Amino acid sequence: MLNFLQSSGFGSFIAENMQTFWTFTGFHNATPGHGIMIVIGLIFLYLGIAKKWEPMLLVPIGFGVLVGNIPFFPGLGIGIYEEGSVLSYLYFGVIKGVYPPLIFLGIGAMTDFSALLSNPKLITIGAAAQFGIFGAYMLALATGLFTAAEAGAIGIIGGADGPTAIFLSSKLAPDLMGAIAIAAYSYMALVPLIQPPIMKMLTTDKERRIKMKPPRAVSSTEKMLFPIIGFLMTCFLVPSGLPLLGMLFFGNLLKESGVTKRLATTAGGPLIDIVTILIGLTVGASTQADTFLTARSVTVFGLGALSFVVATTAGVSYVKFLNLFLKEGNKINPMIGNAGVSAVPDAARVSQEVGQHYDKTNHLLMHAMGPNVAGVIGSAVAAGILLGFLG
Repeated sequence: MLNFLQSSGFGSFIAENMQTFWTFTGFHNATPGHGIMIVIGLIFLYLGIAKKWEPMLLVPIGFGVLVGNIPFFPGLGIGIYEEGSVLSYLYFGVIKGVYPPLIFLGIGAMTDFSALLSNPKLITIGAAAQFGIFGAYMLALATGLFTAAEAGAIGIIGGADGPTAIFLSSKLAPDLMGAIAIAAYSYMALVPLIQPPIMKMLTTDKERRIKMKPPRAVSSTEKMLFPIIGFLMTCFLVPSGLPLLGMLFFGNLLKESGVTKRLATTAGGPLIDIVTILIGLTVGASTQADTFLTARSVTVFGLGALSFVVATTAGVSYVKFLNLFLKEGNKINPMIGNAGVSAVPDAARVSQEVGQHYDKTNHLLMHAMGPNVAGVIGSAVAAGILLGFLG
């Protein structure tokens, strides 16, 4: 029998098949880049699970990084960038900007704008924090590595708003979308780590202890009219922000109208959860080592960090400037200036935690929610402005 197998060439046939099988394994196709990206994915999972830093974002993204960096033989039709693959169909919602407006619909359905309506001047803090976006845009242009459109997409990282970053980069810089999205979500998760040192450095002990008047009660009529008036004002000013602003204010109207509770519950619950899973997993999977590990991607991360620092600095500094014109008793605690970025509600929680470190009786959370929700609107308006003159 052994002589027959040898004479028939069966042994060589098996060897050839084993050799072919080996060439299709991940072990054969692995590169150092795949190893680096897998480590990054594991770090994201650690931060999301062990540290509980934005787990709803970092867990899907971290596992997506693992999915996107399993080495495979090209042409199998399984990669996220291979036409006709399942992952490429799921990624369609990212590259065509479908998922971000749906996220904004859910955010609108979950957001209470009462804190902003009770003290409208807080919206200017959210506007001031957007300076980080335009500051990063100018820095990216100054490097000479990016086109004006790419620089605009990079700048939006300063708003600390992942969906907005994905939406704008899908229009202006699709090749950099993975790096921009990962940077935006990373800095959103790192808000409790990045912002407190900046807040403490820019404020005095006296300023940190400022107590603000309790916000006034906002009527249901005011809350119902706000999404309608807000939508008309912002979209007449920046029509290119319509997909994001329209869905944000529509979701809020579903919540505040009082007659569409089921729709608001769906938008702010199951729908946003499903889209968050899809957007996190596919954005993570888009970080394939061969397309992600480049000098331009590393530069995007650096510029994103700078833009986030500038945004936080601008928010806190603006409040200090505003206090020069406010009477004693009406002054604003500068510790809520950090909340002008769009990381809701984490930035507002940081305001509360840092403020209470200096005065346990000082409750800043409700005040900080004003600029925080204003930051959501502000980042969408900024994206519309950039899309308007760069798109």
